[in-house]
Amino acid sequence: QGFLYTAPVREQGNIYKPNNKMMADELSEKAVRDVHTKEIDLVNRDPKHLNDDVVKIDFEDVIAEPEGTHSFDGIWKASFTTFTVTKYWFYRLLSAIFGIPMALIWGIYFAILSFLHIWAVVPCIRSYLIEIQCISRVYSICIHTFCDPLFEAIGKMFSSIRFTVRKEI
Repeated sequence: QGFLYTAPVREQGNIYKPNNKMMADELSEKAVRDVHTKEIDLVNRDPKHLNDDVVKIDFEDVIAEPEGTHSFDGIWKASFTTFTVTKYWFYRLLSAIFGIPMALIWGIYFAILSFLHIWAVVPCIRSYLIEIQCISRVYSICIHTFCDPLFEAIGKMFSSIRFTVRKEI
């Protein structure tokens, strides 16, 4: 359901030139969909709930009249309608004007970020871990060779010291 392309199960032969009839029928029936033209959900446009805490602002979250201070009912209804409709249509206007350019900018930004992560950051971290592993082994050998005997000797010296605490009245 969530996969864009499912690889065919290979029973016999080449998957591009299948030898058996069942596999050929299976491949011809399945439509291979491109990742870039996947179907999008026009109803639930925030399936991962990225903006649940930020954008859900209603009239009551911004304008509220406390008890004892109420405007005319008609003014309150008109204010509510004006706020709601203005927010709705102004968002649509801004997204119509700036949506595609911002999508282009964010697409370029995340493409650069992905490129740098894949081709620079991860290889540098892997290289560092490989190099530091060699250094850590040499460091570990030096510590075990020089420091362990010294600390064992100091520990044996101080292990013979005994303290007694007496309370004198």
